Amino acid sequence: MNTPELRERCAQGLLAVANRVRELSAFVGLDGFVDEIIHVVDKRDNAEVFHRLATITKMADRLAGAAGQSTNIELVKQLTKLGGNGPIMANALASFGMRVTYVGTLGYPVLHPVFESFSQRAEVYSIAEPGHTDALEFEDGKIMLGKHYPLKEVTWANIQSRFGREKFEARFRSADLIGFVNWTMLPYMSDIWAAMQRELCPSLTGARRKMFFDLADPEKRTKEDIARALELIVGFEKYFDVLLGLNEKEAFEIGEVLGLRVKDHSPEGLCTLTAEINRCLPIHTLVVHPVTYALASSKQVVSLVKGPFISKPLITTGAGDHFNSGFCLGKLLGFENDLCVLTGVTTSGHYVRTGLSPTINDLVGTLRDWPSK
Repeated sequence: MNTPELRERCAQGLLAVANRVRELSAFVGLDGFVDEIIHVVDKRDNAEVFHRLATITKMADRLAGAAGQSTNIELVKQLTKLGGNGPIMANALASFGMRVTYVGTLGYPVLHPVFESFSQRAEVYSIAEPGHTDALEFEDGKIMLGKHYPLKEVTWANIQSRFGREKFEARFRSADLIGFVNWTMLPYMSDIWAAMQRELCPSLTGARRKMFFDLADPEKRTKEDIARALELIVGFEKYFDVLLGLNEKEAFEIGEVLGLRVKDHSPEGLCTLTAEINRCLPIHTLVVHPVTYALASSKQVVSLVKGPFISKPLITTGAGDHFNSGFCLGKLLGFENDLCVLTGVTTSGHYVRTGLSPTINDLVGTLRDWPSK
């Protein structure tokens, strides 16, 4: 699942191709959020010192106790940062040294200041105002409270008028990696994908490239909407090597939409579910990333790799997007699935431990000094 020998093989593989990373290009979109990372107060000692609610269960108990009455919940902001699945993933790809173009909701007509440093790492274009997320972080997970209304402006018509059809088409035709993420929060994303397949894909030429998708917690969307999105994702396999990323919760939701009856949440059960989803969705690679490990399936052959042990994460919001960036890096470098998954969990582990997106050298350092306690 994860051995010193596998980690050293991955480290040597990254060092051998480090110079190639700067030659790789990525075209990513289409969301964008301002994230506020927040702790919830349990007890306050004084104006400066408080004890946080440690778990979502304790938060749920606090809320349930207010039913039929009322209560006051104090939120303390820890950090304001760029957010959204797309910007976090693209920023991580740029940290590796990749040439990145990003289109999304980052402030319109003026870029929001939170994306300023991102714009210095990547070629950034915005077509609408950003959404806003209050990310309530706990030791056992996070609750994302979002304001999504600006994302309604992400349409095929606005992409063409505010970014430019020719610029979009040029990058769509040339990028080594194309990534369109956060389908759940972008109500017109399926229509945009359908337009791409109708207007751009039939005339594609050259070698097959990588195309990555992340649905991003589709629970609130209807089964019919999810089924249509999955059908469109499979449709891109005709033109690209399609990569679909899911977290554990999403995997079981997609399994339900596909009529699969696998309910076992053990690693063995998730391996079975991943292979079954891959059978139903004949794409190049399906990757699923729970909290402590991750697994990838190609042609229903599953590789599972444990992640690093991080007892006290500095930040968890964006961990999955960092995993996705590391996994895609491995795919672009031609790694086998086990090394791609290892690159993904190493990228995520470095981020949650330090709060920073890793460089290639950072990945090698983590692989050779593996966190275990």
